[in-house]
Amino acid sequence: MASDHEVIKIRDYDDNIDKIRIRNLERICKVGQMAPFLLMDTMGDPICRIRNSPLFKILVAELNNELVGVIQGTIKIANCCSNLKDIPRIVGYILGLRVSPLHRRIGVASNLVRNIEKWFVANGVDFAYMATEKDNKASAKLFVDKLNFVKFSTPSIIVNPVSQYHSKSISSNIRITKLTTDEAESLYRKFMGTTELFPYDINNVLEKNLSLGTWIAYHQSELCSEFQSDSPPPNSWAMLSVRNSCGVFKLRVGKAPITWKTYGKTSRFINRVFPCMKIRSLSDIFNQFGFYFMYGLYCEGPDSGSLVHSLCQIVHNLARKCKDCKIIVTEIGGGDTEKLKVHIPHRKTLSCSEDLWCVKALKMEEQNTISELIRCTHPGTIFVDPREV
Repeated sequence: MASDHEVIKIRDYDDNIDKIRIRNLERICKVGQMAPFLLMDTMGDPICRIRNSPLFKILVAELNNELVGVIQGTIKIANCCSNLKDIPRIVGYILGLRVSPLHRRIGVASNLVRNIEKWFVANGVDFAYMATEKDNKASAKLFVDKLNFVKFSTPSIIVNPVSQYHSKSISSNIRITKLTTDEAESLYRKFMGTTELFPYDINNVLEKNLSLGTWIAYHQSELCSEFQSDSPPPNSWAMLSVRNSCGVFKLRVGKAPITWKTYGKTSRFINRVFPCMKIRSLSDIFNQFGFYFMYGLYCEGPDSGSLVHSLCQIVHNLARKCKDCKIIVTEIGGGDTEKLKVHIPHRKTLSCSEDLWCVKALKMEEQNTISELIRCTHPGTIFVDPREV
């Protein structure tokens, strides 16, 4: 902890004096504990990741008038512990926790988290949750061992590079239709409405300018007409939505092995000069780049795997048209994660097999609910809100 003469001050973010200081802090903080890791650039806008959330706050930590830490929090109404009680909950999400490397292990992070929890409580939040990399031992120790969060889920982050030189083909037997916002909302509420962390304002998620749309895939032979959201679905079908995160913030892979860079340059050169060879290339992910995020992935039926794959190919072809988009990302969790992952194109070297999500009850009456949740099996999927990526 800081000494008596070094008091850690926690206060609200002030755009006039903190904007540049937070950007400097971001530059010296890496996302990821092992090389290679991701560097994030908010492009001078600390609020970019949370601006589209229903309610949000940024807190900063100062020590001797120096900004040494920052944290973000958002609040929304969503399903939480839906397998126990089918009622909406107010949930708070903690993200963007950064502490200067020179000021760690003195209580900055715990002070920031406790103060954002106070803001949650003041706004009637039932549960707080957070996500971190499973191998981030310092973060897990802080939240689980010190702040009484409990491990909730371990979804997979799946990353696939975008090939600028080759489009993906779709089977002529598969029909893919772009849904209207109303149709997408209707299907999500019908089939994913009880999914963990499903946002009750899904319509706002789908209507934002960053949303590129929702697509549904099914076999031509199963429906003789267009798919209708209010009609019984085909035996096998799949759907997903896409968010353009390129304009929100940028990423860059840091400390990548020299072999990655060499292969990337060589493969892109060959594909540019000899496109007919169609070798598997690696996008330029060593300079700043943007990404598309796939969310709301849902499928049913014995042949749904091929439909999921086709939807991913459509997203890839869409991403090729965006100059800044170098990768496509999605996050899935639940009992069928491994089966579903097989059908989602990705690179293992860029993906994270297990992210770590933790949850904490902020009201005494919800403590037993958390205990029951952890004791029971949890086969269902979770809904990853694109506003919290």
